[in-house]
Amino acid sequence: MKRTLHCVSNLAALWLVTAVVMAGMAGIVQAEDWNAIAGAESSNRGSQALAFLPNELWIHSGDTIHWIFPTHERHTLTFLRSGQTRPPAFAPGSPFGVLIGCPGVTSDGSSFDGTTCVTSDVLLLDENTTTPPTYSVHFPSVGNFKFVCLVHADMTGVVHVLNPSEALPHDQAFYDRQAQSEQNLVLADASRLQGRGASPALDHDSVAAGIGEIIKTTGGGSHTVSLMRFVRTTLVVAVGTTVEWTNLDPSINHTVTFGVEPSDPRPASANVVLSSDGSRTAVIGSASDNVNSGFLTPAPQDRANLAQSPPAVPHFRVTFNAPGTFDYICAIHDELGMVGTVIVHP
Repeated sequence: MKRTLHCVSNLAALWLVTAVVMAGMAGIVQAEDWNAIAGAESSNRGSQALAFLPNELWIHSGDTIHWIFPTHERHTLTFLRSGQTRPPAFAPGSPFGVLIGCPGVTSDGSSFDGTTCVTSDVLLLDENTTTPPTYSVHFPSVGNFKFVCLVHADMTGVVHVLNPSEALPHDQAFYDRQAQSEQNLVLADASRLQGRGASPALDHDSVAAGIGEIIKTTGGGSHTVSLMRFVRTTLVVAVGTTVEWTNLDPSINHTVTFGVEPSDPRPASANVVLSSDGSRTAVIGSASDNVNSGFLTPAPQDRANLAQSPPAVPHFRVTFNAPGTFDYICAIHDELGMVGTVIVHP
C-alpha cells in the first residue's frame, strides 16, 4: 500500500512539473519579422520623402525589422552606437558616392544592441530592375534605439524594443497604414514647395535650386520633404545678365553644373570664384564651357554645447557673356530629373 501511494505521489509530481513547463511554453512569444520603408518618391521622381515610414516602431527583443528602399534617391539605414559622433556619409578626399560608414558597412541581418554600429551601404532602386533592395536588422536586447540615414541629416527614427512579456501597442497592419498615410502627406507637401520656389522672394533672374522643409509627424523623429527640381526650369535672359541660383532646401546639397559632369561634384570647378559675401560666382562665354558650382550647402542646425555652425553656402551666380542655349544639371540628382536650361539672347 505504501509503494502504491509513493507511485501515485511521483505521478502527481510529474503532472505538476509538466503543467508548469507547458504553462511556461504557452507564455513564450515567438520572434516576429516586421516591415518598414526607407524613402518614398513621386512617379516623376521629383518629389522625395526623405523619411523612414514609419519612423517609430515597437517590437519585442528577438524580433527583426526588414526595411525596403523603393526610391531612386540614395539612403542608408544606420544605427550608431550610444554616444557615437555621427560620421559624414562621404568623407573629403574619398571617392564620391562611396559610403564611409561607421566605419565600414555591416552585413544584411546584423544584430544591434547599442554597443556596435550597424549600417547598410547606400541603397537605391536600380534603373534596370523594379525590385527594390532591402536591409534587415535583428534586435536581441531591450532598449530604445535611434536610427538615421547618413546621407540625409534630418531623416531619423526610433525602435522601441520591449521585453517579450510586455504587450506591443501596434501590429504590422497599423504600421502599414501609418506608412501609407505619412507618405501621402509628405509627398503632397511638394506641390506647396513648388509655389514657394516661384515666390517674389526670388527675382526674375533667379532660380530656386531645390526646395524642401523639415517636418515631424510622429514622436519618433523628423522627415524631410524635398523637391528635387530647379523651380524655373527654363530661364530666358539677355547677354550680360547674371543669374543667381539659391538652394532653398534645409537639408540637401545640390549643384549647378554646366558642361561635362565631374566625377566628384563636391568641390567647385577652378573657374568658380568666391565672392566677399560667401557666394560663388562664374562667367560663361561659350556653350562649351565647363562650370560646376560645387555643393550648394545648407547650414546644419545649431545645437547647444556644440560649436556654432558656419553660414550656409546656398548661392551661385553666373554671368552669361555670349548668346546660346546653356543646359545644366544638378550633378547629384540629375537621375531624378533635376535639370534646367538658360537661353541667352543677344
